[in-house]
Amino acid sequence: MISSKDTVKEAILKAKAKKVYIEGNFVKLFADTSDAAVKEYIEECKRKDIASRRKRLQITKQVQKQNKELEEAAVIKEALVIELQNALDQAKQLRDEAVEDLEVMQKRTQFELIGTIVKVALWVIIGVGVLTTLMYAWAITSGTDTQIIGSTWSNMFGILLTNAFSIVGTIMGVKYATDKD
Repeated sequence: MISSKDTVKEAILKAKAKKVYIEGNFVKLFADTSDAAVKEYIEECKRKDIASRRKRLQITKQVQKQNKELEEAAVIKEALVIELQNALDQAKQLRDEAVEDLEVMQKRTQFELIGTIVKVALWVIIGVGVLTTLMYAWAITSGTDTQIIGSTWSNMFGILLTNAFSIVGTIMGVKYATDKD
């Protein structure tokens, strides 16, 4: 127990001058005294100690509450991050499927277009060939001079065959040029 009058008096002077009081378990060490100033100082120290402890307790509770809220928020954040990652993965998968479907549609459309072009080109070639042959046959049967028509007919078939191979070659070149493999 602290009972030295000088120590207590010095503590009282410090309390008055600098508003500093003894706290905690040191308050319990003061000896009971009959001096009114010392008793008042001890009571003031006890009051300040109790107020200080309450304030620290409130701060501790507040910090604990905030820590609990932060932990709950961290769990929610982690769940959201996982959910976002799953949504991102699903979106990437859907994008890849859409790109693949688009490529298949483009290839099918190109294939159909190539088929249509080849059919039309062949019908034109066949039509011109048949028409030219009919004109040549008519010229032969009607007794007209067929020397010019014969060479024209021969040239026409050469041009038609060249154009047919050119069309097919161009289409095949475009097909293989646009193929990724």
